[in-house]
Amino acid sequence: METERESSSETAAFSKNVILGATGLTTRRMGIGADSHVPCEALEWAFDRGINYFYWGSRRTRGMKDAIRRLAPRWREKMIIVLQTYDYTGLALEHTFLRGLKQLGIDYADVFILGMRNKPIPQRILDKALALKDKGLARHLCVSAHDRSTYRHHLGRNAFDLIMVRYNAAHRGAESDVFPLLPPENPPGVICYNSTRWGNLFDPKWMPPGERTPAPVDLYRYVLSNPHIQMVLTAPETFEQLKENLEALESGPVTEEERRWLERIGDHVHRLNPNTNFDFLVPGRGLKKRR
Repeated sequence: METERESSSETAAFSKNVILGATGLTTRRMGIGADSHVPCEALEWAFDRGINYFYWGSRRTRGMKDAIRRLAPRWREKMIIVLQTYDYTGLALEHTFLRGLKQLGIDYADVFILGMRNKPIPQRILDKALALKDKGLARHLCVSAHDRSTYRHHLGRNAFDLIMVRYNAAHRGAESDVFPLLPPENPPGVICYNSTRWGNLFDPKWMPPGERTPAPVDLYRYVLSNPHIQMVLTAPETFEQLKENLEALESGPVTEEERRWLERIGDHVHRLNPNTNFDFLVPGRGLKKRR
């Protein structure tokens, strides 16, 4: 399997596999989130094409559950199965994690995400996650946050093999607030979520006057063109959308002209609505367009 440890917008095509930081996990450059509503058969189709990162997050669907249960007995070592917790107390962390393993019919998770950590993580909670890792139940730990300032603390803990960061044409702050913090040697793998900004960035109603509307593929290409990012997440609603989104992996990086075009749109969208932390809960804010 062809791999590369660094992804460069100048030297690497998106079709090549990457190794996620120092984890040793080999994957294509797009993973699928559990809030995707595609059926089991679509996920099996994607797996046959090398998509092996299955993110069993907070919005869990039957399609992903069935796909993992069908694929794992034969292909477990080729899969990257991800569980997540939003438990800020630590009281239910181990219980819900073990329940997730049982629901999926697996013995361990490749990645366990401490999600939405917008404040420093209490040591007692980190210790519970590290205990799962020590037992071999979670092989790698990941952290995500919306507040970019917290990544300085998270990275300083030297406990996370991966970080999950919001980055898109409208929210580019990670370029100054997160990516410069990555250590030059053995950095954590960087995974990006919300590439389409809940669909706002390809919604004609959100476009500035005179600008053509991007396709989701353009937005994924924009994110993957950043040399710090190994992988993007996608959450298509339909099998057809999944196929369209995966076309980003057969495309090249954005050109300088495309980058300026997408950032003009991103700046306009950001001015209209600068905060998207909870937009996915608000009707009409792009929920059905998230892709």
